[in-house]
Amino acid sequence: MRNLILTSLLSVIAVVSGYVEELDDKFKEYLQNELWLVEFYAPWCAYCHTFESIWLEVGAELKSMGSPVNVGKIDTTVHTSIASEFNIRGYPTIKLFKGDLSFDYKGPRTKDAIIEFTNRVSGPVVRPLSSVQLFQHVMSRHDLIFVYIGGETLLKKEYYKAATKYIVHTYFFTASEEVLPKAVTLQDVPVVAVFKDGTYYLYNEFIDGDLESWINRERFPSYFQIDSFSLYQMGELSKLVALAVVDEKNPSEESIRYKTLMEKLSTEYRDHYKSDYQFGYVDGNEYINGLIMGEVEMPSIIVLNMTIDGYCLPESKIETIEDLLRFLNSVQDGSAKLLGGNGLMQHTKRLFYKAKSTVVSMFQAAPFFSVFVFGLPVGIVALVIWGTCTAVPADDEKPVEGATAGPVLDAHGKKSIESQPESTEKNSEAKKED
Repeated sequence: MRNLILTSLLSVIAVVSGYVEELDDKFKEYLQNELWLVEFYAPWCAYCHTFESIWLEVGAELKSMGSPVNVGKIDTTVHTSIASEFNIRGYPTIKLFKGDLSFDYKGPRTKDAIIEFTNRVSGPVVRPLSSVQLFQHVMSRHDLIFVYIGGETLLKKEYYKAATKYIVHTYFFTASEEVLPKAVTLQDVPVVAVFKDGTYYLYNEFIDGDLESWINRERFPSYFQIDSFSLYQMGELSKLVALAVVDEKNPSEESIRYKTLMEKLSTEYRDHYKSDYQFGYVDGNEYINGLIMGEVEMPSIIVLNMTIDGYCLPESKIETIEDLLRFLNSVQDGSAKLLGGNGLMQHTKRLFYKAKSTVVSMFQAAPFFSVFVFGLPVGIVALVIWGTCTAVPADDEKPVEGATAGPVLDAHGKKSIESQPESTEKNSEAKKED
């Protein structure tokens, strides 16, 4: 209850201070001329209350930076047409509006990550690198960037089109050959390069297919720590995800070996697996447990197929890189047992599992609010049932046929019905005389 009051207070402070503006369905009128970062929320969403303080910090920092981006929030339970128009499926949903375009934020719900996304997307889709010093500065700040090298060509137009789509994930630049690091060797220009993993890779149309698909495949490091947000995006890659599931708080010799094997394989066998596998590790098994609706031991190796919600586990212990190679190859050729999936039974089971997890998380985050949300409709239904069961039917008030009526009182409170027997006898005698 205290947390709920605190978040409500922070919300009021945010609106009053001007850091975050409470919006209605008229905010669409501002979108053509202004940049807006908007949170779509629902009052019953427990995480929205937890996220409130972070959203205030985002608004305050962008304001202090002099950012042209306005920060707002809108209650979709009040403005239901907005939820339908912008296809809001979950809460909180964050979108950045830039002219006729809207960009969905799919990263971690942290202040720094949201601000980095805002600064990247609100600026030019493609930024020029005009000097060696600027190129080195950008490389020191980002783990992964795409760079177009060359003049005005059809490839550059395709590059700008792909950048507009994937700017939500990473940075895109243009540069001349003169500003590139000396270690970079180009056979020909124009060309598109991705700089990551301490090296660079060049796009080859004949080997890699269309540019947009290549950018989508290469927008992650070859091996990195994968969180729930990046794992969710793996479904768009059509790649299998090979993971070492470890506990970073309690590292063991086995967990270190799994991470080392996975990283070594991602670099030494990149050319063989780059189109089929994404490699990484996850800290903790909570999110993986939610995906498979079971318990994954730590440490362990698992391969996820995010496209069909399937997964494979090794049948024997992974000791060497040869063991890991055999396991990955068995997944590729279909000989490894595929678990999970998105069949009807699994889909139904997953719906119940997610509903249960949502309810549990709500009660953990905001117990009093959750009791109110779930208790109110239950109480109303209980009252309706009780009223229905205890109500007296109208027909019960009519006298039963053959029953004796109660005594009738006169104006003085005496039983006037006492005179009825004598009157009845007289009527009987009259009938006999007739």
